[in-house]
Amino acid sequence: MKHLAFSWSMGVGLSLATIAAGSAVAATGGGSGGMSSMLPAGIEQSGFGTLPDGRSVECYTITNANGIEMRVINYGGIILSLETPDRYGRMDDIVLGFDSLGDYLSPTYRQANPYFGALIGRYGNRIADGRFAVDGQTYQLPTNDGPNTLHGGNEGFNQKLWNAQPFSSSDGRGVVMTYTSPDGEQGFPGELATRVTYTLTDDDALVIDYRARTSKTTPVNLTQHSYFNLAGEGNPSILDHQLTINASAYTPVDETLIPTGEIAPVAGTPFDFQTPTTIGSRLGQRDTQLAYGKGYDHNFVLIKNAAAPQTLTRAARVVEPNSGRVLEVETTEPGLQFYSGNFLDGTLVGKSGQPYVLRSGLALETQHFPNSPNQSNFPSTRVEPDETYHSQTVYRFSTEDNLP
Repeated sequence: MKHLAFSWSMGVGLSLATIAAGSAVAATGGGSGGMSSMLPAGIEQSGFGTLPDGRSVECYTITNANGIEMRVINYGGIILSLETPDRYGRMDDIVLGFDSLGDYLSPTYRQANPYFGALIGRYGNRIADGRFAVDGQTYQLPTNDGPNTLHGGNEGFNQKLWNAQPFSSSDGRGVVMTYTSPDGEQGFPGELATRVTYTLTDDDALVIDYRARTSKTTPVNLTQHSYFNLAGEGNPSILDHQLTINASAYTPVDETLIPTGEIAPVAGTPFDFQTPTTIGSRLGQRDTQLAYGKGYDHNFVLIKNAAAPQTLTRAARVVEPNSGRVLEVETTEPGLQFYSGNFLDGTLVGKSGQPYVLRSGLALETQHFPNSPNQSNFPSTRVEPDETYHSQTVYRFSTEDNLP
């Protein structure tokens, strides 16, 4: 079968021939791209272990001009660590995860499946009953979250070995990840050639650019699933973090966390984060939606510029008052899933040796809405063979000097 070739410009100094070669490697099992001997300044490459089938996993350590450091592996596109300064200049790792490949492959992790730091696809979030139709043909996916499909099925993009190419450009330095998902993988139609670019900029932002092409009409919804704790990984709680979400509405869910189809106002509910609100301040309220999610696990409908809905707009801002760390999220996507770490139970022990307990990390997943293929009133996730799926999200890091 002839594999899809990318036809867009990289924008990171790599040729189209390199992209095509990278896509072919990804389709046959991934790899490091063979560039360890010609790494750009600010990027280091090292081995991160071996998969059960013998394929090697590589780790890329990327450092910007201000000392912010990100480590990412080509297994699952996982962001292992992200070190940023507090208001006094002290560095801490602010994302949950592990230092060992074995931890990500362990039965304990696979059973809990929190998706720490991973690229998510083909479809981020949930699809009801694992089923959708395209032009009258019904497709059945594996159900891995009760009756529903979550984050692409039993073996989503978070468990794939991606081809990785490090780069440096005028925008920053980072890694281009490519993976070609074969037609029918996890039940989805079409071969999907996917490229995700992580760029760490010198103005302290992580830019994530997602692109994909398909051979058949199919739904696509890619995202990134890092868990943040701005007090530092291993800190037991994110409940004192102050959160603002640029959304006046959200999508309520049923007891299996599938949206009902309603777009409901947040005003007067525990879901109103239009002004800075401490995350833990309303978690104890008697609310059906909080009960269904065991906390926050809901899609927020972002306020977008109707004249230019694909432009980057503010999605969220998080402040940790003691460290002064600030995380701002911008995206071209219409939705944001705020997840308050409701299913972390202390079973998994992270890099600092501390267990990841209830609400010790939060996720802010930029996305199209959950179950969009089955909700005609939601923004469409349908991608045609003559289209390029394109989405971009920016995580911006800073500090504020106000003491708590």
